[in-house]
Amino acid sequence: MTATQPRVVAEGELVRLREKTMDDGERDYSWRCDPELAAYDAARPMTMRLQSFLATLSEELQYPTQHRRTFGIEDRATGKHIGNVMYYGYHSFLRETELGITIGDREYWSRGFGRDTVRTMLRYLFDELKLRRVYLHTLTWNARAQASFTAAGFHRVRETRRAGYDFVYMEAYPEDVEGDPTDE
Repeated sequence: MTATQPRVVAEGELVRLREKTMDDGERDYSWRCDPELAAYDAARPMTMRLQSFLATLSEELQYPTQHRRTFGIEDRATGKHIGNVMYYGYHSFLRETELGITIGDREYWSRGFGRDTVRTMLRYLFDELKLRRVYLHTLTWNARAQASFTAAGFHRVRETRRAGYDFVYMEAYPEDVEGDPTDE
């Protein structure tokens, strides 16, 4: 176990977003190797060995970059690590980035954790990084994700094709996101 608790960057109604740790490695690895989860990311399941993955994770944690950050998603009620949320392609001049999310623990699917994670991450990105726009791509056949993203504040812009996959391109702006639910 980690000697100190990882820094919490934001909290929602259901989730806590926190810095990643090496303790997340084996769960992250199992999620990245899962064919169903990979399909939701328009990717192939990971085939590298666990030790290689952990070495890569260690390097990412030691040398973070402002252009890409991944946070662990915890269930606030139990403290259980249930997935990851990230921003990448961060552009400081344009003040925008792309968002990605994986709820790896299937027990948490279709229970509002994804929507709460996205809302919480959007508040963090708009308040802390002072972004003007956040965007994402989700597969056209993933209606559940599109509904969750819409409920969190994203708007459908258009369909697009990347690397042989059809995506829905969505955007969110600061005015699209509700205030902090813990202030109520």
